[in-house]
Amino acid sequence: MRDFIAKYGTALAGLLVFVFLLVFARNFASSANLLNVLKQTSFLAILATGFTFALLTSELDLSFANLASLAAVVTGGLIAGGTFWALAVVAGLAVATLGGLVNGFLVTGVKVPSLIATLGTAAIANGLTFMITGGVAFVGRWDPMFLALARGELFGIPVLVVVMAAVVLIAWFVTRKTRLGTHMLATGEAQEAAHRAGIATRRMKLIGLTLSGFAAGIAAVLLVANLSSASPQMAGDYLLNGIAAVLLGMTMFEPGRPNIAGTFVGALIISMLANGLVLLGAPYYLQDIMLGVIVIASVSVSASVLKKAAFSV
Repeated sequence: MRDFIAKYGTALAGLLVFVFLLVFARNFASSANLLNVLKQTSFLAILATGFTFALLTSELDLSFANLASLAAVVTGGLIAGGTFWALAVVAGLAVATLGGLVNGFLVTGVKVPSLIATLGTAAIANGLTFMITGGVAFVGRWDPMFLALARGELFGIPVLVVVMAAVVLIAWFVTRKTRLGTHMLATGEAQEAAHRAGIATRRMKLIGLTLSGFAAGIAAVLLVANLSSASPQMAGDYLLNGIAAVLLGMTMFEPGRPNIAGTFVGALIISMLANGLVLLGAPYYLQDIMLGVIVIASVSVSASVLKKAAFSV
């Protein structure tokens, strides 16, 4: 029973919250609202999945939200300037991925702790977003095909949900069923032993941080397509939410270890709570309080993993 509670207790608690909201939150159970929760979860789950890849190799990425904002203004700026939307999407993905690659180089090549390296990258990305935009959002009537990336449907299912499912399932397969995932996990749990076993640990860390940047690029493109605008700090609120989703995920299924399934459920719980609190008429600041409680409670399970990720070189 103790093992069962350790693995599934958080998920069961999330299920109880869901039932509570079904009963007491007006309109929470409507199909439109439940679909809206899934859409809002999409951005968070994709960003948190990228952070999970970095943390899996025992590295922190505190720049993913800023990289997403930078990729968003690059994508939106190019489209607003008349560039074909597909090229703008590629540019946005490339910028975020390059940011992740730079993080990986700083950590593995220059030997800067990931906590410091990614904070520096975040500051640079933030400055670049304001340089590009001048502090003003890009807004316009953009190509309907581009907007369909986030607003369209595929066989009656919102494209946002389809993309989220694809990202999460591919990430789960990579981490659980491939040699790359096994090597990344070994690198994060016992780097020295993994290195002696012939695993290219530096490469694993580089890949983990680069994938975090790539996921930020995907989320950025979807955000721009969904809002039909791009502003300097449009992804800023996802930093703490994304970290909280991963930490919450580390309390279930594989306690104390970053895992994709837990990250997805964590993102779903956070989005569901935010939506439910609004419908219950709770004060806006209660969301931040609840988020802080989730982070603090989750860290009690994963403190050793976070300490190693933050300060290892």
